[in-house]
Amino acid sequence: MTVAAILKDKKPGVISAGPGDSIDAVCQLLADKGIGAVLILRPDGGIAGILSERDIVRGLAMIGTDLMQQSADTIMTKNVMVCSPRDTVEDVMHLMTKRRIRHLPVVDQERLVGMISIGDVVKKRIADTEMEAEALRQYIATG
Repeated sequence: MTVAAILKDKKPGVISAGPGDSIDAVCQLLADKGIGAVLILRPDGGIAGILSERDIVRGLAMIGTDLMQQSADTIMTKNVMVCSPRDTVEDVMHLMTKRRIRHLPVVDQERLVGMISIGDVVKKRIADTEMEAEALRQYIATG
């Protein structure tokens, strides 16, 4: 199973903010959308970074509440790992576990096509396992 199959089950589009948006605005966006990270996109649509709840907590620990008025590019993760729609679920699980990341932008031919979370990956993996188990039960029952 591939990342493309995960994207097929998700709503289209990516929630994003700009590098100059305040941390306060990004926090509101995260809360309103019920998500754990937001892509920070340049005006040309390219990925400038990613800002997660974890980044915000670290920023608060380092800077304090003054952080809320600073811009997203102050604390965003700039070296963003990405995946392809053709990557397997196993490959992205390994990458996310190894790098301790919970969100991956999906890029196809240098174009942003979506974003997946570790929750999306686990959900797909469980669904695939359940489907495989049911197929085996059917096979055994008819054999």
